[in-house]
Amino acid sequence: MTALTPTQTIGVIGAGTMGAGIAQVAAQAGHEVWLYDLSAAAVDAGLHHISTGLDKLVARGKMTSDHKDAVMGRLKPAQDLAQLANAALAVEVIVEKLDVKQDLFKKLEDICPSDTILASNTSSISITSIAAGLTHPERLVGMHFFNPAPIMKLVEVVSGLATSQDVATTIYDTATAWGKKAVYAKSTPGFIVNRVARPFYAEALRIVQEGGSDFATLDAVMRDCGGFRMGPFELMDLIGHDVNYAVTNSVFDAYYGDPRFLPSLVQKELVNAGRLGRKTNAGFYDYHDTAQPVKINDYPSVNRSVERIDVVGDCSAIASLIAMLKTLEGVDLQIDENPTKPAEIKIGSAVLKLCDGRFATVRSREEGIENLIHFDLALDYATTPRIALAKSLQATDDALLEAVAFFQKLGKQVNVIEDLPGLIVMRTVAMLANEGADAVHQQVCSPQDVDIAMKNGVNYPIGPLQWTKRIGLSTVYETLKGLGQSYGEDRYRLSPLILKMVAAGRELDTLAEKD
Repeated sequence: MTALTPTQTIGVIGAGTMGAGIAQVAAQAGHEVWLYDLSAAAVDAGLHHISTGLDKLVARGKMTSDHKDAVMGRLKPAQDLAQLANAALAVEVIVEKLDVKQDLFKKLEDICPSDTILASNTSSISITSIAAGLTHPERLVGMHFFNPAPIMKLVEVVSGLATSQDVATTIYDTATAWGKKAVYAKSTPGFIVNRVARPFYAEALRIVQEGGSDFATLDAVMRDCGGFRMGPFELMDLIGHDVNYAVTNSVFDAYYGDPRFLPSLVQKELVNAGRLGRKTNAGFYDYHDTAQPVKINDYPSVNRSVERIDVVGDCSAIASLIAMLKTLEGVDLQIDENPTKPAEIKIGSAVLKLCDGRFATVRSREEGIENLIHFDLALDYATTPRIALAKSLQATDDALLEAVAFFQKLGKQVNVIEDLPGLIVMRTVAMLANEGADAVHQQVCSPQDVDIAMKNGVNYPIGPLQWTKRIGLSTVYETLKGLGQSYGEDRYRLSPLILKMVAAGRELDTLAEKD
């Protein structure tokens, strides 16, 4: 099989926001699309929503009026499910209830010819379970779009136990022909994105629960240092805590209570209080008209000169930071590359090190560094406008001021947070990489598809495994190992795949290479 041709008809069942969005995508690709819903009013509303959205594209010069009329002309309201009888593909976008979906697909199996592909847009229900009651379960596949479907690029093509590879390939090729980035996934809880993304929220919630940072500062660090479009707290407020908390619980339950997916009591309290985010004007932030501006705890300017900087160790994980140091004028810079230990930067009495999974206080004792200051990971130290620091309990206040002055000289806003393992960006990236590696280890998807999915499904700046390559798998390994030792919890256990690759001295991107 190959991609469906524009001459073939598409059926979409469910005319809500997602269903209408998928119908629009198919119609823009040239297909005649029949849109069905139990409520005729819902179909009318869905078509009106599509028309309004296309009018905005016309107004911005992104589409001509003739093109808009052609797209709308290919969209047909269906009053009866039987009108989908000639569809080459029928996509279900209805309520997330297994029995309801099973009943629908049994009806479609009776209505549609044997070569019609049946697809579910489910984000959480097993494709294997949905197909279990069908006479021909091999024709059912997951085709999971992301909201809003006309804009978001990713489509997860999910195979259940019985799904035909030819069917999965056709949907993959069709999604690609529709301008989407398609990835293959096995039918497991959360598929790729909803599984791998859990640490983005979970680590932030834990940091706040432990008093490590406030919401606004953590969000700013994740945006500015991590390069994420939104911080975890503002994103959870946008998604809605009822939805986000329910997804976390669903994945947690589906994995039989694996502590890696443990829901947060902090978020549970918001749900209990009805503070669901933007939809209720209150979540982590206040969205009422009278809300006060959000304050980020930036450190005050430190009036202190930096005259000499000594760098010793392996600088590969902070290469962009070292490149910045070489441009500083009036500073005596000495660099002694040593691949046997992570880099340390000495400024006056302060010793700065990229954080790992240990408390700075514990690392200070273990490595015999009294004035240890941890700094956080950044996507690119040259372009980040801020940096997060934490000092060991042994370090003097003067050493902290020297560290702050150093980063301020580089033009960075500095946020000093509590000493906690992995700080903010580093622990989040390490846990995302660990979950991505474990999805690969458990045969859910390929390493390449992990990165494609996270970049195109949730707009990460780069994929978690790509980031691992950038800073070195050994850096991620040491961070995860340190987090495990710091907390003593199975939540931070290392993926066996990372253990193997580190032992072999290889990076994750070499998995496709033949031995």
